[in-house]
Amino acid sequence: MEIILLQDVNKLGQKDDIVHVKDGFGSNYLIPRGMAIAATPSAKKMHAENLKQRAHKEEKIKAEAQEIAAKL
Repeated sequence: MEIILLQDVNKLGQKDDIVHVKDGFGSNYLIPRGMAIAATPSAKKMHAENLKQRAHKEEKIKAEAQEIAAKL
């Protein structure tokens, strides 16, 4: 089973990682506790878009910080 982690899980992965786990572990432990969601094709597209938007925001913040640093 492929899942997308919604938070850091010890010995499994970091937030936003797509990982393979056994079906029982994913469906009986991670998903009900809100630690992960199933990595369906639509969820993967949404995940990719969220990562792209986050990278764009981080790039913008970095540019603003460099501009402020240049003024100092």
